Amino acid sequence: MYFYGTTGVNGKGNLEIGGVDAVELAEQFGTPLYVYDVSLMRERARGFKKTFDEQNVKAQVAYASKAFSTIAMLQLAEEEGLSLDVVSGGELYTAIASGFPPERIHFHGNNKSREELEMALDHKIGCIVVDNFYELDLLKTICLEKNETISILLRVTPGIEAHTHDYILTGQEDSKFGFDLQNGQAEEAIMTALRFKQFDVLGLHCHIGSQIFETTGFLLAAEKIVGKMNQWKNTFNFEAKVLNLGGGFGIRYTSEDEPLLPSQYVSEIIKEVKRLIQQYSMEMPEIWIEPGRSLVGDAGTTLYQIGSSKEVPGVRKYLAVDGGMSDNIRPALYQAKYEAVLANRPLAEATEKVSIAGKCCESGDMLIWDLPLPETEDDDLLAVFCTGAYGYSMANNYNRIPRPAVVFVENGKATLVVKRETYEDLLRLDLPLK
Repeated sequence: MYFYGTTGVNGKGNLEIGGVDAVELAEQFGTPLYVYDVSLMRERARGFKKTFDEQNVKAQVAYASKAFSTIAMLQLAEEEGLSLDVVSGGELYTAIASGFPPERIHFHGNNKSREELEMALDHKIGCIVVDNFYELDLLKTICLEKNETISILLRVTPGIEAHTHDYILTGQEDSKFGFDLQNGQAEEAIMTALRFKQFDVLGLHCHIGSQIFETTGFLLAAEKIVGKMNQWKNTFNFEAKVLNLGGGFGIRYTSEDEPLLPSQYVSEIIKEVKRLIQQYSMEMPEIWIEPGRSLVGDAGTTLYQIGSSKEVPGVRKYLAVDGGMSDNIRPALYQAKYEAVLANRPLAEATEKVSIAGKCCESGDMLIWDLPLPETEDDDLLAVFCTGAYGYSMANNYNRIPRPAVVFVENGKATLVVKRETYEDLLRLDLPLK
């Protein structure tokens, strides 16, 4: 069994995370329970930043908070000197409430509202990543009304789509995001932005995919964008100060996944950008990247109590847990795969294959198919690994199931950072007819 970060087996034979017994965590905080290995998150953050520092390249590593956004998580990101990527008013509000430095916040999204943009300007955040012509006009209007200036990046689609081991040279042109780099939209956008004196146009942004296990897509995107930057330098006398190549760095969910180290992604990106800049005799831009999943994904483990079982002779055995698509909708949405062990017997020999079912009233509420496990008992705990990204952030109240608590563990200490929802919480916004 592959263990992540500080995860291992303690003297009691129980799973241990961050020096804390997983069985004791379940007893203290209940299940389902999201458990985050803080040391591993710090290690990932430092891994991305270190290579830029070692090569003396000016950069910002912005945590893509859509992966997991809570006050405690954003405070941890600030402690590690990260910048922050937000995509909604709610994420921005959380960032401000956490005390995150607004000058290091970047606001993304394809349909930002007037209220969201006003909030961004009022808090004087560092940058807005402009996604479309509607937003350019709306932001211009708000800046004039408030007599404010704002730094912006233009999001472009470079015609490259990357996912895991594959990349497609034309697929990303058909996207709801950004100005197309091929059909003249990007040129029109840069001309519009440069004409407005209250925009400080920093440069360009792109995002080519997610769960990417190689650097080819990033290098192809850099080649296309830096080539366009060179054209704009000659045509518009505009020299980009920032090149943001987005995120999408992959993690290991199962033995089938083979991600690179943060340092490998960064080293290859720096090498290629330096080559292109030298080729075009341009000034080296500040490089921004946006890791999200790769900072928190494999740092998260979800603990479940095992409940009912059902055997379909000659077909499969179902084993139900006390959570499911309400706390991890990824398997139902896009067949995401996970590995898991019994937290109270992680080294026990697997003697059967079971399929882990959630408790929601949906046939599609399945967390793991054909998982090797020892024969289970009612009081066993299931630990599902690598649930740190898009588990809590996509959690929901389907079937009126309260969302789980979140605990951070580090150096033998557990800290509750999100309280478990109660039934009373579910009714807090409800209003009666009379």
